[in-house]
Amino acid sequence: ATVLTQAIVNAGMKNVTAGANPVGIRKGIKEATDVAVKALHEQSHKVESKSDIAQVASISAANEKVGELISNAMEKVGKDGVITIEESKGIDTTLDVVEGMQFDRGYLSQYMVTDNDKMEADLDNPYILITDKKISNIQEIMDLLQQIVQQGRSLLIIADDVDGEALPTLVLNNIRGTFKAVAV
Repeated sequence: ATVLTQAIVNAGMKNVTAGANPVGIRKGIKEATDVAVKALHEQSHKVESKSDIAQVASISAANEKVGELISNAMEKVGKDGVITIEESKGIDTTLDVVEGMQFDRGYLSQYMVTDNDKMEADLDNPYILITDKKISNIQEIMDLLQQIVQQGRSLLIIADDVDGEALPTLVLNNIRGTFKAVAV
């Protein structure tokens, strides 16, 4: 589409330079685009079945096995799911389905890790604090932290940022075992 658009722009500019009416060229491009889009809609068909998806994916990936994996992934996550393709560290091509949400960034401190072998932070039935604000002052969430300690629960903080005195206080409580907290 980008190459086609660039070719249309180049041809249009060439004609304008040669003396053609720019408004007429724009109108012609618009009409041609409408005709092309209509023709594409008439010629296209929805790809809905697993085998159709596998066929399109196989052609796109130039690999039948990858096409099947993509088809399986789409079947598992549905139309509104997210599929992420990553380069493997090994030679195997695999499909891993992750339930729930995934973040582009991880925990803010290595001291929030609960599994040192996998370098993961796993929390069971945590309270979840979601905010678009920056948490710098621990006093802002002190009431919540006291409830967490009393109930023996853990805390997952999803915030714009956690810094200032808040981050070292959370880390210190993790190290002491007062409560588990993970901030992302």
